[in-house]
Amino acid sequence: MEAQDGARVRNEEVPPQNQDLSFLLPAVTAFLSEYGWYAAFACVGVYLLLQHLRKNRSTDSQSSPVSTSSQDPDSVVRRQAALEASRRRMQEEQDTRAAELRERQQRLEEDKRRQKIEMWDSMKEGKSYKGKAQSTEEATSSSSLRPKTDKKPLRNSGYSPLSGDGGGTCSWRPGRRGPSAGG
Repeated sequence: MEAQDGARVRNEEVPPQNQDLSFLLPAVTAFLSEYGWYAAFACVGVYLLLQHLRKNRSTDSQSSPVSTSSQDPDSVVRRQAALEASRRRMQEEQDTRAAELRERQQRLEEDKRRQKIEMWDSMKEGKSYKGKAQSTEEATSSSSLRPKTDKKPLRNSGYSPLSGDGGGTCSWRPGRRGPSAGG
């Protein structure tokens, strides 16, 4: 059944095969059974990425034309000057706090140095190691501290661990006789 030009004529009796996509079904099911979870996670990730990019693009497109068109140069200059003044004021406050801290630390170091010198002098004279300021503080603090009587004693006054009258479920037992274990 050839035409005159040598071209083949299609046989009408044989139905054409593979006109549908059913031949892809086994390949797709094999792929999904192997990599289904990966494909699902990839789809969710791509979806979330697209949502994030859409949100950023919409906020950028909305904020930039409105902010640039509604601001005049004078207000921008005023805002920048106010911001600079605020920064300068905060920096000055920080500098004063740092200077106060340095002064306080220098005073503490000077006091410690003076106390060490006093301790060294008193040690040379044969007195105790503690300086005068520390000994007077301890004397006043020890007199102000008195024993607390409201505390409950740990055990009664008639307690003797060897008598077995201690009460409770525990009692003392002597150790084993014989060689000690270990090696």
